[in-house]
Amino acid sequence: MATLLPRTLLLGGARSGKSTRAEQLLADRGDVLYVATGGTRDGDAEWAQRVALHRERRPASWRTAETCELEAVLADTADPAPVLVDCLALWLTAVMDECDAWDDEAWAAGGEAAVQRRCEALADAWAGTGRTVVAVSNEVGMGVVPATAAGRRFRDTLGRLNMAVADASDRVLLVVAGQVLTVKDAGCPAPTLV
Repeated sequence: MATLLPRTLLLGGARSGKSTRAEQLLADRGDVLYVATGGTRDGDAEWAQRVALHRERRPASWRTAETCELEAVLADTADPAPVLVDCLALWLTAVMDECDAWDDEAWAAGGEAAVQRRCEALADAWAGTGRTVVAVSNEVGMGVVPATAAGRRFRDTLGRLNMAVADASDRVLLVVAGQVLTVKDAGCPAPTLV
């Protein structure tokens, strides 16, 4: 596994192993703040099982915060513990819920701008954090085109958020079938794009 740099983004498809690999990056740290952005889903037994499996994998010394207030977590300099954010796609889902951005009329009437402001604030907080942070997100550019306008809206917005966070990251890793590929490394200059 790659050495940990201050800001690392792990991308991958559903069930690719990205969360497991992110946890492995911080496995030697005794104190880690695990930020779970998925929330609770009352009555969803499958979701509860997924959450339980994630909790069982983590060391007992790690702390968990269930929040979507990522900007505040990234700005907190009083807590020196590394942060693992799992995941940006679930964070965006919560933001779109808050902004009623799934609805076409609400999107056009200010929802899009509100979501964009939150994404920009998160990308700025990521770029400016002094904490060691690892974030997990779904890579959405390799799947089928969603059948609904709301689905395409989510895919497009997450793609832009991933790009902004990746631009501000020291390292970007892509997880495919549990295998980690380096997309960006601060030690290797990126090619100049014309």
